[in-house]
Amino acid sequence: MYEQDLALALELADIADEITMARYRAADLRVETKPDMTPVSESDRRAETAIRERLARERPADAIVGEEFGGAPGPGRAWVIDPIDGTKSYVRGMDTWSTLIALIDDGVVVVGVVAMPSLGKRWWATQGGGAFADGRRIRVSAVAELADAQLVWSGIQEWDAVGAADALLALARGCARTRGVGDAWQYMLVAEGAAEIAVDPQVSLWDLAAVSIVVQEAGGRFTDLQGRPGPGGGSGLASNGLLHEQARLLLAAAP
Repeated sequence: MYEQDLALALELADIADEITMARYRAADLRVETKPDMTPVSESDRRAETAIRERLARERPADAIVGEEFGGAPGPGRAWVIDPIDGTKSYVRGMDTWSTLIALIDDGVVVVGVVAMPSLGKRWWATQGGGAFADGRRIRVSAVAELADAQLVWSGIQEWDAVGAADALLALARGCARTRGVGDAWQYMLVAEGAAEIAVDPQVSLWDLAAVSIVVQEAGGRFTDLQGRPGPGGGSGLASNGLLHEQARLLLAAAP
C-alpha cells in the first residue's frame, strides 16, 4: 500500500546522504548551538531543506515535521524528518550518525527509513511489509531470558539528566552485556537481532518515528518508558518483545 512512499523515502535518503557526506569531517564545517544547547551543523539544515523541497514537489498535500524547521503532524499524512540524528557524533567525526525519514498516516507510522551513509548501511520498513537491512529481511532475536540479553543505550548523562540513572543501572545489571551505542543505531541492532533492548530517556518524535516501525516490522515491540505504544511519548524502549515488560518494570523509576 505504501510502496511508492517507501520509494520516495529512499530517494530522500539518497539526497540527504549526498549532502551530509560531502561535508562530513570537513575542517571548515559550520556548527552553531541552538537555544536548547544542542549543536546544529550546516549539513543538518541543508539536508532538511533539500528533503522539504522534494516533498513539496512530490507530496504537496502532506505535512512535514522536521527537527530543524519544525512543523506538526496533525491529522492525515505527515513526513517526519531528522536530517542528522546524532549531530554531536557527526561534528566529532564519529560514524554513528544517521538520517531518519518517516511517514505518519492518521497518527500511525507507516514508512520508515534509517540511513547511515558513513557506514554504508540502510534499513527500511513499511506497515505490514516487514523490515529490511540493505535489502535482506531482518528479525529480532528469540532471547527469552534477561540474563542472556544485550542492552544498548546512549550514555549515562542522559539518564542522570532525568534522575533515572539508578533505574537504567538496575536494568543493565540484570543483562548479560551492555554497550553504549546510542541514537538510531541502537534500535537497528534490536531490529536485526544483534541486541535485545534499546532505551532512550528523553527524545523527540523525529528521533523515534522511523526507528519504531523498523523495530515493529522486525517482530519487536516499541513503546515509551511507561509502556505507551508509538514514538510520540518523549522516550523510547525497544525490545525483541519477549523481554519488554521485564525491561519496562526495571525502568519504572524513569519519567
